Amino acid sequence: MLDRLPSPTRSLASLAREERSFTFTHFTCEHAWIVGNIIRNALRTADISAIIHISLVSDQTLFHAPSLPGMMPDDELQVARKKATVSRWGHSTWWMGCRFDSNGGSERGLVETYGISKTERTKYSLEGGGYPVFVKGVEGVVAAIVISGHMDGAQAHQVLVKALEEYRELRNDYKSSPMRATTVK
Repeated sequence: MLDRLPSPTRSLASLAREERSFTFTHFTCEHAWIVGNIIRNALRTADISAIIHISLVSDQTLFHAPSLPGMMPDDELQVARKKATVSRWGHSTWWMGCRFDSNGGSERGLVETYGISKTERTKYSLEGGGYPVFVKGVEGVVAAIVISGHMDGAQAHQVLVKALEEYRELRNDYKSSPMRATTVK
């Protein structure tokens, strides 16, 4: 499955448009549950061990699960680093990696541009697999969706994009029952 995904663009403008194209009308634990399970099912189908984590930038966890056995404590640390990057800069970790060079980004560029110390640098990751959640009418990032595990950053980014596309299709195809007053957004 992952080998059939196209490589993500490295164009910052295209990536920023892509990120904003997934703006939600609202975002709750129900949305996180659906998106998280789409990702988990895709990774299980591809036989890839990874942690899927979705949380609000306020640190409230909405979804956290491994796709398969085989995770290591370092994967949990990488989840925290990717979430911190998304929360601080409001872009995917792939966008940040592309901004600061290729294949995970340049640590030196990040340190020099933002004036952060080398020790503070360890709080962040420029490897793909962290994605922002935007909500219409709310300024800034509301939540972060993160994948960390046995895949490279480009693959992780594409899995996130494909999961959000699938979620959007599900949402658009949803038909409300007569008993339900509102539709899933």
